[in-house]
Amino acid sequence: MLRIGLTGGIGAGKSTVSRILTDLGAVVVDSDLVAREVVEPGTEGLAALVAEFGDSILQPDGRLDRPALAAVAFGDDEARARLNAVVHPLVGRRTTELVESAGADAVVVQDIPLLVEGRMGALFNLVLVVYVDAEERVRRLVELRGMPEHDARARLAAQATDDQRRAAADVWLDNSGPQGGLDAEVKALWEQRLVPFEVNLRTGTVVRVRPVLAPADPTWPDQARRLIERLWLACGAGALRIDHIGSTSVPGLEAKDVIDVQITVSSIAAADALAGPLAAAGFPRIESITRDDPKPEYAIGGESDPALWDKRFHGGADPGRPVEISLRVDGWPGQRFALLLRDWLRADAAARAEFLEVKRVAVRWAAADAHTGEATVTYAAALAPWFDLGYQRAWEWAERSGWSPS
Repeated sequence: MLRIGLTGGIGAGKSTVSRILTDLGAVVVDSDLVAREVVEPGTEGLAALVAEFGDSILQPDGRLDRPALAAVAFGDDEARARLNAVVHPLVGRRTTELVESAGADAVVVQDIPLLVEGRMGALFNLVLVVYVDAEERVRRLVELRGMPEHDARARLAAQATDDQRRAAADVWLDNSGPQGGLDAEVKALWEQRLVPFEVNLRTGTVVRVRPVLAPADPTWPDQARRLIERLWLACGAGALRIDHIGSTSVPGLEAKDVIDVQITVSSIAAADALAGPLAAAGFPRIESITRDDPKPEYAIGGESDPALWDKRFHGGADPGRPVEISLRVDGWPGQRFALLLRDWLRADAAARAEFLEVKRVAVRWAAADAHTGEATVTYAAALAPWFDLGYQRAWEWAERSGWSPS
């Protein structure tokens, strides 16, 4: 199944997005509702809260008095930690039950207010963040929910900042507009990204895009960081290191809007062992690609041995974020060159400008091809001579600069 994390500050309107996605066919698991369920009268959760905070948090009928609990639990970090220690395990267990009961082809959306605070983003295929300015959220909480202003501000202060949420967001949904203003945006997200993503994930389909250069995007490093967090979770000890490489890792450089990542492994067998976990995480293997072109094309010692350029290659199932993932063996020339090329281009403005011109020519050549696959082959072939000479130049720079993989 496709698992989506939905979050945002209190009062931002997560419930609005949840409602739209439910209407469109998503299976929504609301952590707030689950949290209420696990502390209903007669549950172990309510009994544990009473044991921790006393009978003063109960209403006369025995139900939880939420304002009373908030007054004692949100006043300081220690009290909040005691509350979380009681509630979070119960919510987690019940959430797991609800998620596992969804169909294999479901799009499961988990509405989690503290997703960012709990650093849970890597657990999901995508994270959606609903945004509203803090002052507007205070106004909504006070005027629409009847919450005392000091309580509303205390709740906001206890949560992640907008910058922290933006760093965690794969999709940023601005809910500052009028009621109904998000409907069309969320529907387009569902139809153009979430549903195709689920199909691609289930069928092991990789999203490939034509070679077209995009202006340098300052968010590429953050996008790569989120992908790498998910890859670490999928690979575990099978990865020695995971790096953002390629043109999108070079600040200011125009590039195909594809995030390139290298997973360094101990052996090709270790790379093969990661095929299943990576596919399950949304990164299927591309079986037809099993090695890099050796560089340089003429023999230089053992580096001309084609076997030392073997690798495994994966792509991404998310139509909204194309990604290419090379699994290379630690210390082999392809693994070292990927890191060296990135660092050389970051450091050498002249080489960077030259590389950009070569890429622009390659894009023009590829534009004549009707199919994406053919265009990709043409693009790579046009770049090959530059990479061949660049291999030598990069290593000359490495010797001059004392470079070593960082």
